[in-house]
Amino acid sequence: MNKIAGKSKYIISWTLLLLALILLFLYFQIPDHKFHIYFLDVGQGDAIFIKTPENHQILIDGGPQNNVIEELTDIIPFFDKSIDLIVLTHPHADHLSGLIHVLKRYKVDSVLIAGIDYESSYYDEFLAEILDSQIFVAEASTDFLFGDVLLDVIYPKNQLLGESFSNLNNSSIVLSVNYGPNVILLTGDLEKETLLPKNLDADILKAGHHGSKSSSSIEFLEMLKPEVVVIQSGEGNQFGHPHEETLNNLEDIGAKVYRNDLDGRIEFVF
Repeated sequence: MNKIAGKSKYIISWTLLLLALILLFLYFQIPDHKFHIYFLDVGQGDAIFIKTPENHQILIDGGPQNNVIEELTDIIPFFDKSIDLIVLTHPHADHLSGLIHVLKRYKVDSVLIAGIDYESSYYDEFLAEILDSQIFVAEASTDFLFGDVLLDVIYPKNQLLGESFSNLNNSSIVLSVNYGPNVILLTGDLEKETLLPKNLDADILKAGHHGSKSSSSIEFLEMLKPEVVVIQSGEGNQFGHPHEETLNNLEDIGAKVYRNDLDGRIEFVF
């Protein structure tokens, strides 16, 4: 009797644990009907994660190493191994390398790339990893709609497929993320801001090239007039990002500035 009772308690305990896990799974699957955008703390590099009100998941760049996996583990439930869209703005290692780790760990439905010509073992590995996903080459007419969230490709206007760049930063895909009246402009490492249209606006700007002085010119900022600017730079980085000139420009326009090197992971919820 004791053995039977003990076995029954064991079965009941495991059944309750399994039920609790199922309920936990169902709880996390329920969308909170809010728009979340996270500027992930991945060191000296870019990684931006979006969760839409309908629970679509989008990752834009992946940082320089595998830190992005730790960041995503804090945001995505452990049992969820799917990402709807990955965007590689350009194939510099500080945007690319972490994506390789993500592609090995998560099922990725679609990938957006500039498709430029660039020789790198990391880039070759990335291109091999995305073969099981639907691949899109960026151009102004290639946009993505996830419920009420629009990812609008601002740059490049036309496909850069097969082109090479002396300055790879200026091949960066630029996205305008639109949710209701809220506009978030993600500029990759773009340095030639003259490549962008003159009629842009943004509530939140992701500063180009980690806040270097080659981006975020005062002319561009005064045209855009963002209320909030996020700088993705690593603590104590060797480049001195963000540059003092950029910080002064942001102060001049009265923007509220958030920085990964000072603030860690940054989240906005609408």
